[in-house]
Order: sequence, then C-alpha cells, then structure tokens
Amino acid sequence: MKVVILAGGLGTRISEESHLRPKPMIEIGGKPILWHLMKIYSHYGINEFIICLGYKGYVIKEYFANYFLHMSDVTFDMENNRMDVHQKNAEPWRVTLVDTGESTLTGGRLKRVQSYVGDETFCFTYGDGVADVNITEQIAFHRKAGKYATVTAIQPPGRYGALNLQGNLVHRFQEKPAGDGSWINGGFFVLEPEVFGYIQSDQTSWESQPLQRLASESQLLAYPHTGFWLAMDTLRDKNQLEELWATNPPWKVWA
Repeated sequence: MKVVILAGGLGTRISEESHLRPKPMIEIGGKPILWHLMKIYSHYGINEFIICLGYKGYVIKEYFANYFLHMSDVTFDMENNRMDVHQKNAEPWRVTLVDTGESTLTGGRLKRVQSYVGDETFCFTYGDGVADVNITEQIAFHRKAGKYATVTAIQPPGRYGALNLQGNLVHRFQEKPAGDGSWINGGFFVLEPEVFGYIQSDQTSWESQPLQRLASESQLLAYPHTGFWLAMDTLRDKNQLEELWATNPPWKVWA
C-alpha cells in the first residue's frame, strides 16, 4: 500500500518558520514533522510514500537526497575529496517526490499523483499533523465497509481555559475543556482510486467538492479517533509538540 502526503502549502499561519522552509520540514525534536508522520505509517508496515510538493519543494528533495547525511555520522576527508558515512540509519522507505505546483489546491495535488498511485487502495493525509491512529485497524475498518473514502474523525479540545462564573466569582477553572462535541476532518484518509473521478482540476479543493459529493452519495465513512491528534497550524502548536517530544510523545508508536 502507498501513502500520499500533502506537502506543498504555504503554511502562512506559522510564517515564523515557513518563510525558510515548507511547513512539513519544520522540525520537532530535531526531525521534520514529515519524518514523524512517515515513521507512524512505517510502524504499520506502509513504506511507500508519494509526497506532493509545492512551496519550496526543493528543500524536501534535498533532505531525502542527503538523508544519510542528516541521519548519520559523517567524516569528510578534504585532502582526498572523500566522504565516509558511519552508522547508516536506513529506513525501508521508497519515496516519490512529485512537483504538484505552487498554487495547486489540495484536490488538484492529489489528482496530479494519480499515475503514481495506480489502481489500489491507498492512504492520504496532510503533512503537518500527527496522531496515534491505528492505521492497520483503520484500513480494515475501511475495507469492511466497502466505501470509496474513509476520513479520520476527531474531536479537538478547546484551545483556551474555561471559566465557570457565579457573578464575578470564578467558581471553577478548567485548563483544556472539551470542544463543542463536533467531529472534524482529522486527515489520515483511506481511499479507493475511484476518488480521482471526483476531482476536476488543479483548482479543486479536496475538502470542498470531492468530500461533499462523496458524502452526498454515501461514499464517505468516518473512522472515529479519540486518541491523540494535533495539527501544527501555529507556532503555539509547534511548541506544544516540542514539549511532548521531550517528555512522552503520544504519536511515537514506533520503537
């Protein structure tokens, strides 16, 4: 099975970091969040990745072209013009990097990699969020239902502390209360190749026409996930992920 990862957006809400590199290359614990996401899928035995590039895509190409340099100790013999890589940490990954255009929308990016996906069930997600979704169970859930698309549904917590007031007196304070109970699109899709027929052009947003039409035709299934999930939309989110990585990162399902 293959995983398609969106990695071409501008990341304007985290411009403090994304003006230098694409958002999926922003580092958590010294590794790009894209690496963390790929490690999640690899833990479940999925090691073939198709990455949709756009904004500063060359940064991602250079990262994988020099993967051993990033992951290993290196000796440069300047006199003899030689480089020795020590303790090579190779991942069992096959990575296809596809330039899907800087201004292409999410659906259009997916459509552009159709030829690389082929005619099989595949996974699809955003390159800026991590979760402890059990991918094996999700795929089984998708296949049993026999629908074209499965989306991971999550219920995000509230972002701000809540005050329970009696007059001007704070009766109770809750640091991170539950949200309003709504389920939202958490990415981590499982899709059938039929979904490509729902995408019209580069200017098709996956989250609008395709998903809406799939839902109206009863072809969109929700896989409820009540565990950890966080999208790195802002610098605050990045800092939260860094803090979690330093202690006990819940998305680190690999050994």
